[in-house]
Amino acid sequence: MSIPGINPGKHILVFPYPAQGHMLSLLDLTHQLAIRKIFITICITPKNLPALTPLLSTHPNTIKTLVLPMPSHPDIPSGIENVKDLPLGGFKAMMVALRDLCNPIVAWFRENPNPPVAIVSDFFLGWTNDLARDLGIRRYCFSPSGTLALSVILSLWRYAPKRCDQDNENEVIKFSNIPNCPEYPWWQLSPIYRSYVKGEAISEFIKDGFFGNIASWGVVINSFSEMESIYFKYLMEELGHDRVFAVGPLLPPDSKAIERGGPSSHDVLSWLDTCATGSVVYVCFGSQAVLTNKQMEVVASGLEKSRVKFVWSVKEPTKGHAAGEYGAVPTGFEERVAERGLVVRGWAPQVAILSHDSVGAFLTHCGWNSIMEAVAAEVLMLTWPMNADQYSNATLLHELKVGMRACEGANTVPDPGELAELFRKSVSEEVRVERERVKKFAKAAKEAVVENGSSLAELNRLAVNLSH
Repeated sequence: MSIPGINPGKHILVFPYPAQGHMLSLLDLTHQLAIRKIFITICITPKNLPALTPLLSTHPNTIKTLVLPMPSHPDIPSGIENVKDLPLGGFKAMMVALRDLCNPIVAWFRENPNPPVAIVSDFFLGWTNDLARDLGIRRYCFSPSGTLALSVILSLWRYAPKRCDQDNENEVIKFSNIPNCPEYPWWQLSPIYRSYVKGEAISEFIKDGFFGNIASWGVVINSFSEMESIYFKYLMEELGHDRVFAVGPLLPPDSKAIERGGPSSHDVLSWLDTCATGSVVYVCFGSQAVLTNKQMEVVASGLEKSRVKFVWSVKEPTKGHAAGEYGAVPTGFEERVAERGLVVRGWAPQVAILSHDSVGAFLTHCGWNSIMEAVAAEVLMLTWPMNADQYSNATLLHELKVGMRACEGANTVPDPGELAELFRKSVSEEVRVERERVKKFAKAAKEAVVENGSSLAELNRLAVNLSH
């Protein structure tokens, strides 16, 4: 692809944060930059190297790797670090540990005959802004969250709101500086920020990292202007420059959609082929969240009572989950619903599932990748945010009227009858208004990434920016 203004062969360093929800969209961005003739090195830890296989096979001459061992940290047990299984509560520890890769990166940079002119790194790696400054190059912050969510996150660190009543987890914090004045109870704010307010020593380093994000040369966001225009405008005003790039939705090439995130059985797609258009509810809570057994019982009960067809992607417990208390599919459930539902254990090909014509609704934890995938696939979302940016993401879906509330909170147990009614309604003619809204944004998402589209123009602007 030839883009006016790009200096072909310019070299950049891409540094993803090693967690599934953060890596996927940044790797999709890397693909887009590679087809624009930018030479890329990806900094990666050994256990995450397999996640790069599709990219490296597609761009063998354009993308290289800098494989560095994962630094040790007392809160990261040996052997846990890998793309699909970040330890519970391990995000902060990983953010600090990765700082120890600074010196190896500097040594590599000094020895490279064609050193990078810029770093593109995840917003959990804010310290790379200091690294870039010391190397005399530019750093671009990549946000795996949407623009509203990023605005809330940066507002937390910049303006440091506090509770009036230190014991009231339900005290509402208002963000009156952000369009539409979003507000959240204290317990829904970023857990990393709340740890900082408590005075955790580790959080001072993390605060500095988020100020590094604010100070970065540019910010790249996996969203598109037609979906979050007022928040893009706000963010540019807040940062004081226009180097805020709306490049989404970032999705894998069609030929790679089935492979995104790892191998999976294709049987689910064959089963979906037997279902009527828009008749299936897809249930998935992302790569991190695992439901308690009580929540599993309620979801199962809701699906059974609703009589809808469904695909339920079940994440099984990992280290850190109390044995026997999480992720158990109720006994006998699969046998009772065998004619109209599938339970998928392990990795499900989510992009391919959402893109299937038979899928009409999606019960989601409101992770941003899932939202972008669902919007592009024209699927109505049923929102159950559980942590971090997911509450802001749900706010956006409700504002745009492309999402319907199901539940909120990692420990909340919804009413099974209400959940069953929501499942039934979501694939019925009763949600015609919501479906028209979904179609509108799906059309905008598709148009954004093709010729003359807003995100395609932003990708080209970013590529030009990076190559100078």
